[in-house]
Formats: sequence, C-alpha cells, structure tokens
Amino acid sequence: MPLILSTYPGPPAHQYNGHLQTILPSLTRLVRNVTYERERLILHDGDFVDLDWIDKAQKKLVILTHGLEGDSNRQYIRGTAKLFSEHNYDVLAWNCRSCSGEMNQAFRLYNHGEIGDFGEVIAHALKTRDYQKVVLVGYSMGGNITLKYLGVNGHQLPDVIRRGIAISAPTDLGASAVLLDQPSNRFYRNRFRKKLLVKINQKATRFPGRLDMSKLQQVKRWRDFDEFFSAPVNNYRDADDFYNQASAINFMAGITVPTLLLNAQNDPLLSPECSPGWLAETHKHIFLETPRTGGHVGFQVPGDLYTYAERRALAFAEQ
Repeated sequence: MPLILSTYPGPPAHQYNGHLQTILPSLTRLVRNVTYERERLILHDGDFVDLDWIDKAQKKLVILTHGLEGDSNRQYIRGTAKLFSEHNYDVLAWNCRSCSGEMNQAFRLYNHGEIGDFGEVIAHALKTRDYQKVVLVGYSMGGNITLKYLGVNGHQLPDVIRRGIAISAPTDLGASAVLLDQPSNRFYRNRFRKKLLVKINQKATRFPGRLDMSKLQQVKRWRDFDEFFSAPVNNYRDADDFYNQASAINFMAGITVPTLLLNAQNDPLLSPECSPGWLAETHKHIFLETPRTGGHVGFQVPGDLYTYAERRALAFAEQ
C-alpha cells in the first residue's frame, strides 16, 4: 500500500522537540474515569499474567499491549481504553509478566518478542466471551509484539481479528539498541536499566546461579545489558539471537489483516530502520504513517483529551 500522508497537526507549542513530546505527556497527562475489572490468567507453564477489563458485553473487543516496563495504567493505555470504550468496544488491557505490580513466578520475564503469552491472552478472551470483531493495539514494545504476533500467525489468525495497530514500535531492536546508546538518550537508557535491574536482581536472588550479576561491571552499552541479562533471562542464546527472534521486521511480511504502523520521524528511541517504507510500499496489508513530529508514544494535540495516536487507532479500527 502507498505510505500514508499523516494528518497529525503537531503537538502543543511548548513541546518543541522529540524529547519533550515524549517526556511531557507521560509526566503531565491524566486520563480519568477508567475503571478496570482485574482477572488473573494462569498460563500453560503455571505462571500468570493479569488482565484488566472494561467489559460491557459489547460485540467488539480491543486488546491493548503496553510498552517496556509499562502496565495497563499508563496514560496512553488508559486513553486508548477510554476512547474505544466510548465507541462500543470492550477493552482488555493486559499486563506482561511482572508488570502488574507483582513479580511473576517463573525465571523468565517478558520481552519484545514474546508472543506466546499474547496468544494465550487472545485465546482466553475468545473462549470466555463472544466477539464478532477484535482489534489489536500495541504501544512501543507492545507494538512490536503485536506486529510479530500478526506476522507469525498469518493465515492461522482467529477469524475475528480484523485489524492491527502498532504505535511507536521498535521493529528493529538491534538498530534501536544502538540509538539508545547515544548521549542524548541517556535519560531513557538509565530509566529502563534502573527498572529492569530491580527485576533482574530479584530473579538472581530467587534463582541462584542462573544469572552472573558480576557482568554488571562489563555493561558499557545497552547491547551489553541485553547480552548478559535480557537474553539469558528470556532464553535467548545471546543479544544477536534476541534481536533476530524478537524484531517484528523479520516477521511482518506474513501479516494478513490490515495493519497500521504509526512512528514519528523525530522519535528519539526509533531508528529509521523501524519504519520500513520498502515493505509498506509492496505489502497490501501494511500501512505506514510517519508524521514529522510526535515523539515516542506522545502525539498530543492542543486542547484534546485524546492523542492523535489514540484517535488514529480508533479511526483505523473502524475502517
């Protein structure tokens, strides 16, 4: 499909660069009046994930997947949940393993390439409720998970899954890891590492000998962190194996339902490789929209409760 000419009008004037467009919405935005009902889903390996529902017995469902070290209460998830709920969708905002406020039981955590848990969440929703249409929406890491799931499953998708939407998705993890090491991205790098290290330390304490915590002294780049910790805790051979198996770009050719990828050109966390124009130009199901501004999971619009990304997701879901 042709690349989409974006209609994003741009952020508020004080958000004059990609960093401000990324950071300020997460610090200042507050989406009120979103009430979830929580359900714990026991996975096939005995571990669990927590599902947060807005269940009004509608015939349409949107399934929301959060970003790295996010959860169902991030404002971008709450905003999407509220908007879709107002337009006659049930909402399922699921929390990846360890992200719902309680550490998961298994040694492994969650990661950009984990679609097995996502598949179990989808299967559970379809088994326990009757939906005629399902839309998948993912942000950042959740966008990559959504795209990989759609690509890997291809023609084996449940028939009711009609649309996929990925926002600010790092579809090429190796390229994004290099970008994260730039001095201008120190804030994000340190924030992610600090949060993930808390969980890595908990795993090392609970599962002695499974992780070599002395390797922390050798971490000079984000790739090193993935090599010594992200890969082994998630059962990848090494960082290269992790990037190859987890990057959605390696699987997106298999997508068989209309799918939107919305990535801002000034996103400080995404390399150009994460927005594959070459694929969108030749693939009949992939729609790529790359507005000039928006930051990472930002896309605020002056005077609007909802972001452009949230409204764009709904509009694409309803096409």
